[in-house]
Amino acid sequence: MNIMKFPNPRKLALIATLAGIVAAGGFLGGCAETRTSDSTGQYVDDTGITTKVKAALLKDDMVKSFEIKVETMKGVVQLSGFVDNSDQKKAAGRDAASISGVSDVSNNLIVK
Repeated sequence: MNIMKFPNPRKLALIATLAGIVAAGGFLGGCAETRTSDSTGQYVDDTGITTKVKAALLKDDMVKSFEIKVETMKGVVQLSGFVDNSDQKKAAGRDAASISGVSDVSNNLIVK
């Protein structure tokens, strides 16, 4: 006759409790904004700013917008790439700064 041994009920309860705590911690901690990542709302705002800056650069005949990379993080716009002269660099910076929601412009454009 085989007698099956069941685990101690206290051990089962402890394991279930610990598993619940771990699962709840992962669930609740997964949506918060951290120092290195944006909330969904901030990401959407930054994406909108980037799109508006690119559109402004396209409208400006002074700027070669296809050679300029635009990135936005928490309202700060970073311009990078190459332009032919300092007037183009200044114009691109002005275009970016004129967009609503832009808190600062980091103009890292390089004059060829």
